[in-house]
Amino acid sequence: MLTVSGLTKRFGGFLALRGVSFEITPGEILGLIGPNGSGKTTCFNCISGALLPSGGSIKFLGDEIGGLTPDAICHRGVARTFQIPRPFRKLSILENVAVASHFGSATRNTEAEARQQAAEVLTLVGLPTDPAASTTLLGAGGLKKLELARALATKPKLLLADESLGGLDPAEMHDAAEMLRRIRGELGITIVWVEHIMATLLRVVDRLVVLDHGEKIAEGLPLEIAENPQVIEAYLGEKVVLT
Repeated sequence: MLTVSGLTKRFGGFLALRGVSFEITPGEILGLIGPNGSGKTTCFNCISGALLPSGGSIKFLGDEIGGLTPDAICHRGVARTFQIPRPFRKLSILENVAVASHFGSATRNTEAEARQQAAEVLTLVGLPTDPAASTTLLGAGGLKKLELARALATKPKLLLADESLGGLDPAEMHDAAEMLRRIRGELGITIVWVEHIMATLLRVVDRLVVLDHGEKIAEGLPLEIAENPQVIEAYLGEKVVLT
């Protein structure tokens, strides 16, 4: 579904990504991990069009998307969430998601269709569908769900989820991880997931790609990555026990 080949991103003399390559097949949940500053979000920004790659290729469903604008990439079926949710504070929860449905999907919905789609997505993620419900009602967990709902409202084939568990308590982390499983299982959406909560991530993903200083240092199954000495030294600090 997605093929990233030799992806490079320069900021002046600084190389944030150095020839990163990986693939993801339909129906997978792929974990993208590494220490802070390793290039994970930069990689997401290049794939989603927020940044222009300095080199390499990004192909989605066989077509080159590297260098396209974010809206063009979204309309092709690639959606993303952000680490820090920034909802439209003057709009209701429902309106926030309806805007994403109206402008983010490949076919422009009417206002009524966008609101209906928004209500369906909000029900899926467990947020209120009351048209008057304000974003001020939402804590950290609710804002993460709203961020996810806005991405899902664009009807993506591929979801780039950037730190969906950050700032959540253990119960919320469990619920968010189960939500990603449901999105893959019920909606058939393929997922690339950036996350630092390793104990949860390793139980959910099918494979992992590990970045360090802008380079891919490992790729493999969760158990392989949890026991990889280079990954332990660069990122994990100690072996993660999978239960």
